[in-house]
Amino acid sequence: MDFSKKLLFSAVASLFLAGCTVVPGSHLSLPDNKQQDDNDAFSVSEQVNVYPLTPSVIRQFKRPEVLARTNPVLDAEISAYEYYIGPGDILNITIWDHPELTIPAGSYRSSSESGNWVHADGTIFYPYIGTVQVGGKTVTQVRDEISRRLAAFIESPQVDVNVAAFRSQKAYVTGEVNTPGQQPITNVPLTLLDAINRAGGLAKEADWRNVTLTRQGGEQPISLYALMQRGDLTQNRLLRPGDIIHVPRNDAQKVFVMGEVNAPQLLKIDRAGMTLTEALSSVGGINELEADATGVFVIRNVQKPTQSIHQGSLAQNSTQSSAQTNKVMADIYQLNIQDAAALVLGTEFELEPYDVVYVTAAPIARWNRVIRQLLPTITGFNQLTEGALRVRDW
Repeated sequence: MDFSKKLLFSAVASLFLAGCTVVPGSHLSLPDNKQQDDNDAFSVSEQVNVYPLTPSVIRQFKRPEVLARTNPVLDAEISAYEYYIGPGDILNITIWDHPELTIPAGSYRSSSESGNWVHADGTIFYPYIGTVQVGGKTVTQVRDEISRRLAAFIESPQVDVNVAAFRSQKAYVTGEVNTPGQQPITNVPLTLLDAINRAGGLAKEADWRNVTLTRQGGEQPISLYALMQRGDLTQNRLLRPGDIIHVPRNDAQKVFVMGEVNAPQLLKIDRAGMTLTEALSSVGGINELEADATGVFVIRNVQKPTQSIHQGSLAQNSTQSSAQTNKVMADIYQLNIQDAAALVLGTEFELEPYDVVYVTAAPIARWNRVIRQLLPTITGFNQLTEGALRVRDW
């Protein structure tokens, strides 16, 4: 019996010595020499960068606050705006004291029905003067030309020209708005904000931080959050014919909360954004019995096409950073919440799409998992040994 106990003890001891290889589940361990200080951001690891979330580091990584601003460029464009006639438009031309040239006798049709339709080649036909090229011109230019040419038939003609129907130029609003579709470009300047409002506003699942404006094959990123929530008018644009405004779904606005939390799950970032503390709160907080409060990590893939938030005091390392861009796979941010007051730091750290929030297990929790794995083996061994001894005694 003494021999069997020694054999059992040897087996268990060998398993304990190899505990790192038999601990179930995942774990993230970062020794002190993996953490990078503020002065030497890329001297330690070629695969990951580790940043402890301290007040000074939080200030470095915090995004610049979006402030309300005016847009002098847009104001100047609106002040100088003129509508240029195009094919499909209908013009209403009035010659004062000459009703026979304005609306044919006996006609009770509207201006858009009885007006002069602009043909595909940009011309219209008008009595006495024949074909008039109006495409690409303003109503003022068209009025001046018609007046000049009618002067050969009518003494001092008084001419008025306006667009009865705007059909030649359109912008388009697509994606997560309540009424997507085309928006006519008229003689009243149409801005991006106007077009969104005319489309019924944003739908529930809209991602208003990553709107795109496509113009002549190029894309411009637009933040409706900055424009509509913060009053940053520099995000607004004067729309031109053929512009496409696309409001995407917020499907990509998600983070993953895993590890020793009470309810691991996928979370969607709402329109106001999401901080680390908000994410932990949404999953019921950390598991107080098994979590390592020093090991709350945010793992961020630096190779995905998102704008880096590492600016400010880290700018001096830009040369080293660009040289190692292909080597570094992820940035890891570590928050120590042994003192619960440190959660206030988490309220200042904003999460980005596809961040992974991981809370690692405490050493005692990992030890208990090893024990739970060994218990069936120990119990079975004891039963086998006791049975053998009973047979031998018999």
